[in-house]
Amino acid sequence: MANILVVDDEEDILILVKNALRKDDHLVTIVSESTEVCKMNLGSFDLILLDVMMPVIDGFTLCGQIRHAVDCPILFLTAKSLEEDVMYGLGLGADDYLIKPFGIGELRARVNAHIRRERREKRSILYIDKVHFNLSGKELFVSDERVMLTKSEYEIFEFLARHRGQVFSKEQIYETIFGFDGKSDSTAITEHIKNIRSKLHACEIDAIETVWGIGYKWKP
Repeated sequence: MANILVVDDEEDILILVKNALRKDDHLVTIVSESTEVCKMNLGSFDLILLDVMMPVIDGFTLCGQIRHAVDCPILFLTAKSLEEDVMYGLGLGADDYLIKPFGIGELRARVNAHIRRERREKRSILYIDKVHFNLSGKELFVSDERVMLTKSEYEIFEFLARHRGQVFSKEQIYETIFGFDGKSDSTAITEHIKNIRSKLHACEIDAIETVWGIGYKWKP
């Protein structure tokens, strides 16, 4: 199961894609107004499908605006089949494209292939200067010395690392890490952040920035 965002100005296409992807038990969020996308917490999605020909903000422009903020696969849904259009879209940071009209079977297969590949790649190592994450083992190292974080602390720290440059509220972090069924509340995030900072202070690492009145982000 994956969390998928579909952006298209055609309601019929949105419903078609949503119903198709739900057959594979994916959670699907549909958006018909491209201007709304940049206001969303895009870090929560495992894959994004973008229509190219949309009013106000087209898919190519939107991809360029959000690519720096997300590391999940982005696939274009496009009626533009010319090679230069395809190459231009991929050059903006998209991972793949489906030419309209497309078959439902191809859509499901292409989406699931990207999700499987993404999950395989995330079993590797994420390096940020002296800090590196063993993503498969859920372990944190600083200069090759392991830092002992609790499971929740690790998940929060990795989440901020994966979305460097983005600011997240306590509520957004809590919902991403613990889900809506968590047994605590977003104030627990403050305590987790405090503990993470304390453990990293011994390693002379100051990686989490408080954005007053908003939340937290990974320091640039």
